[in-house]
Amino acid sequence: MTTTRRLRLPAPQATALASGMAGLQSELGLPSEFPPEVEQAATVAAANPRLPDQDRTDIEFVTIDPPDAMDLDQAMFVERIGDGYRVHYAIADVAAFVTAGDAIDLETHRRGETLYGADAKIPLHPRALSEDAASLLPDQVRPALLWTIELDASGEGTAVDVRRARIRSRAKLDYAGVQQQIDSGKAGPMWAVLREIGELRKQREQRRGGVSLPLPEQEIRVEDGRWTLEFRARHPVEDWNEQISLLTGMAAAHLMVEHGVGLLRTLPEADPRALARLHRTALALGIDWPRSRSYPDFIRSLDPANPRDIAMMTACTTVLRGAGYVAFDGAVPDESRHSALAAQYTHVTAPLRRLVDRYTGETCVALCAGTPVPQWVLDALPGLPATMQESARRASRYENAILDLAEAAALASRVGEVFDGAIVEIDKKDPQQGEVMLREPAILARVAANRGLPLGEQVRVRLVEADPATRRIRFELAG
Repeated sequence: MTTTRRLRLPAPQATALASGMAGLQSELGLPSEFPPEVEQAATVAAANPRLPDQDRTDIEFVTIDPPDAMDLDQAMFVERIGDGYRVHYAIADVAAFVTAGDAIDLETHRRGETLYGADAKIPLHPRALSEDAASLLPDQVRPALLWTIELDASGEGTAVDVRRARIRSRAKLDYAGVQQQIDSGKAGPMWAVLREIGELRKQREQRRGGVSLPLPEQEIRVEDGRWTLEFRARHPVEDWNEQISLLTGMAAAHLMVEHGVGLLRTLPEADPRALARLHRTALALGIDWPRSRSYPDFIRSLDPANPRDIAMMTACTTVLRGAGYVAFDGAVPDESRHSALAAQYTHVTAPLRRLVDRYTGETCVALCAGTPVPQWVLDALPGLPATMQESARRASRYENAILDLAEAAALASRVGEVFDGAIVEIDKKDPQQGEVMLREPAILARVAANRGLPLGEQVRVRLVEADPATRRIRFELAG
C-alpha cells in the first residue's frame, strides 16, 4: 500500500520558487542549455542512428517508469522457462547515436549525469536524443543493448548474454498504474512472473547479507504551476523492477571480473564504530536490536510507515557512505565489492541519464561477442571514476538545494508557529542540535534546544526561521 504525505504550496509561493530556479543553477555553476553545436549534432544523430542487424521486435517489451518520464532507458519482458526464468532487458543504445570525441560525447563528459530538481531537470544528453530518438518510447523501433539472463528456480543467474538488437516497446507504463492492476487482479501474466523473480532475488540478497533502506521518498511534484512536497512509500512493483536492474548490474560485473576489464560500483564495509553507534541509537529509540541479529536483518525488521522506525532508518544512512567507482584493465582491485549488495556490481542500465553506463554496456557487448573492448572505451575507463564522483557531488547539491528552497518557501509565512514532530538525528559534537521530522507538513529540518535533544521522542517545536533567499529553516524545542 502506498502512503503519501503532501504539502501544497500556494500559487504565489510556487511562482517565487519557479523564478528562483535560474539563480540557483547559476549559484551552483550548473549547465543550462546545450551549446548550439551540441544540439545540432544531436539533431543529426537522431536522424541517423546506427541500427543493428538483429531484429528482436518480436519480444513484447514494456517500460515502467514515473508517469512523466520520457528518458526511458530500460524495457523489460520476463517469462518462465521450464522450472526457471528468462529475463529480457533492453537498454537504450546511446553509442548508436554518440561517437567518442564528438560534440555530444565531450559535453556528456562535462555533465556526467542528469540532474533532477522538480520541473528543472538538467539532462545529460540533448532532449532530441534522451527524450526522443534514443529513448525506448512505445511503438518505436529503437537500437538497444539486449540483455538475456537465464535464472534457475531459486533465482540464481545461470547464463548471460548481451548484444545489439532492434526492439520495440509495446507500452509506456507507470508504477502506480501497474500496482493498481496487480492489486485488482487485472494485471497481465508477466507481472506475476516479475513478482516471483523479484521476491526470489530479494531472498538471495538476504542470504548474501545484502541490505537496502526502504525509506519513504521525499519528492517535489509540479502540476499546473503548483509545487507539492511528498513523502511517498515505494510500490512493491518498484522493488521487483529494481531487482531486475540489480541482477543486470551484477551480471555485468561478473562478465568484467571474469575477463579482467571494466568498471565496478563500490561501497566500503560499514565502520564497526558506526554500527556500535547505531546500536546505541536503537536503544535510545526503544527499538529492540539483539546482538545476535545482523545489521541487514535489523533493517528488514523496520517499518517505513512507523515514524520511530523512519528515525532509525535515517540514522542507518550514516553507515552507507563512501560509494565510488573503480576501473581496471588486468588485475581486479582488492576493494571491488558493493557492501550494501554484498556482491560485485556495476552501473549499466541507465545510459541516457548516466555517462558511465555507455562504457560499461559497450564493454559487456564486446566481452560476450569475444571481441576486443573498443579502444575508445579503454582510453576513457581510468578517468571515469573521478568524472562520476564529481557529477554525483553536483547532483546531490542541486537536489538538496531545491528541496531546501521549496521547504523554506512553504514555511516562510509560518514563523512563530508550533509544530508536532519527532527528533530523528542528534549532532555528534553537540547534543543540543539535531534534526526534527515534522508530522505535518512532511519536512525534515534543523532543530536546537537549551538541553540535550530526546532522540526518537515526539516533541513540539517552534519555527524560528524560514528564509527562501538563503534556503534556511530552523526550529527550536518548544516548552
